[in-house]
Amino acid sequence: MSDQGILFVIATPIGNLEDITFRAIDTLKKVKILLAEDTRITKKLLDHYGIQAKLESLHDYNESKKISHVIDWLEQGEIIGLVSDAGTPLISDPGFKLVSSVQARGIPIRPIPGASSLITALSVAGIPTDHFIFEGFLPKNSPERLKTLQALKYEPRTMVFFESPKRIQKSLLDCITAFGDSREAALLRELTKKFEEHFYGRLDDIQQSLFEHQESIKGEFVLVISGCESRNSDKELEFAKSLLAELQQHISHKDAVEIVAKFSGVKRNKLYSLALANKTDD
Repeated sequence: MSDQGILFVIATPIGNLEDITFRAIDTLKKVKILLAEDTRITKKLLDHYGIQAKLESLHDYNESKKISHVIDWLEQGEIIGLVSDAGTPLISDPGFKLVSSVQARGIPIRPIPGASSLITALSVAGIPTDHFIFEGFLPKNSPERLKTLQALKYEPRTMVFFESPKRIQKSLLDCITAFGDSREAALLRELTKKFEEHFYGRLDDIQQSLFEHQESIKGEFVLVISGCESRNSDKELEFAKSLLAELQQHISHKDAVEIVAKFSGVKRNKLYSLALANKTDD
C-alpha cells in the first residue's frame, strides 16, 4: 500500500448509461471505496457494468462529518472515488467541502471527465456559448427567485439554470417577469434519456408550449436563456440622468452615481458620464 492515496472525481452518465468513458469504468473498478450521493442510484450503474466497489454515502447532510474519515482513509493509502447521482460531481452536487479539504492536506486529486448536463444543454440550445454563466437551481420561493432573476436582467452572457418539475412553470413565469416575454431561450428536459424533449423559442412561447404539454412536466430541466443584448433603453437612460440631476443637488456626484446604479441597472461608467453632463449643463 502506498504512503498516500488518491481521490478520483469521476463523471458518470446524466441519463443514458452508455454515456460513460472507458477511463471512468476502469477507475471505478480500481477504487477501494466509492463515495456516492445516493448509493442506490450508483449501484444501478455499477451493476450495469458488473463493477464491485464498496459504496459509502456522501451527501449534503453528512459531508462535513464524513470528511475526517475520508482523509484518514486517503492518508492510509486508499484509492477513493467520488461520484454524484448523475454527471460531473460538484456541479450543483455535494463534494466541494471534501475536495477543498483533501486539496488543503496536499493529497492528490484526479478528475475523470465525462458527461455534464450543463454543457450538454448548451451544445444544443442554439444560443451563444462563447460566454455564459451557470446559476444552478433558482430559489424555491417566488419572491427570492424574482430577486435573483431581476439582478440578472442586464446580464449580457447566456444564462443556464437547473429546475425541478415542481417549479418549472412558476420559474418560467418569473423569468418572463424579469426578462420580458421575448427573450430567446431553450428548455431541455430529461437529457439523454428515453423521453428527452426540447423546447426552443421566446420565453412566452416555451411557457405556453409547456402549459399545453402537461405530460412533459416530469424529470429534470435545464433552462438556457440568452443574455441582454441592449442594456439600457433611451427611456431608462433619460430617467437615470434626471434622477442623477436631482440627487446631485443634495449629495456628492460619487454617492449619486452609486445610488442610481443600484436602482437603475445603468453601468457606473455611463452614470459618471451622465453626472458630468449634468454638471456641465448647470
